[in-house]
Amino acid sequence: MAEGQETSREVIGEGIHISDEVVGIIAGIAASEVPGLAGMSGGLTSGLSEALRGRSFGKGVRVTLREHRCVIDLYVIVRYGSRVPDVAMAVQQAVKRAVEAMTGLVVERVNVHVQGIDFGGERPSRADAQSPEETGPR
Repeated sequence: MAEGQETSREVIGEGIHISDEVVGIIAGIAASEVPGLAGMSGGLTSGLSEALRGRSFGKGVRVTLREHRCVIDLYVIVRYGSRVPDVAMAVQQAVKRAVEAMTGLVVERVNVHVQGIDFGGERPSRADAQSPEETGPR
């Protein structure tokens, strides 16, 4: 986080404050453990800062805190060959469980925004990209 930049903080108890950045890091770590997730999409500036500082688990995560509740938006890249809806639902469940267990906040919603597919250096064949209807008899 840049110097002088304000961060949102949630008061959990007397003298206990949790910043949105901490919630974002928890969410990023939980999401990164889901099979089929290739990574988080943080845009060009986030990618540059990550290259300079090392891996950032808060990359691709936006957290909105309000009165002991939060909404989390994750911007993800799914591994090629994974079923996108299954990966997205697993990310939602993992993030909600981790954030609620570690912070005591109520997670109202986890929005998963799929920003791309990671081919892992492989180029899919044209047959792989076609749906079953397209590959059937004509």
